[in-house]
Amino acid sequence: MAALFESGRAADLVLAALLVEACALWALARFAGRGPGLAPLLPFLLAGAAFALALRAALTGAGWGSVALPLLAAFAAHLWDIVRRWR
Repeated sequence: MAALFESGRAADLVLAALLVEACALWALARFAGRGPGLAPLLPFLLAGAAFALALRAALTGAGWGSVALPLLAAFAAHLWDIVRRWR
């Protein structure tokens, strides 16, 4: 289990789960006409993906810039989501 985290593969699993979730939401909206679709959830999914990238960078010992940049992207996506929901 330690190797899963030390290699950063745990973050890769989170990214894969987000991709599967996005595809499922898109397919549900496209083919079944149900659910919110992908567009309203895009900022939320992007924030999660950026956090997973920051986690991967931190777990693998990347430099601080490689951790900070995805965190900044997650913050921007979060702000986008808040502004969109506020309207």
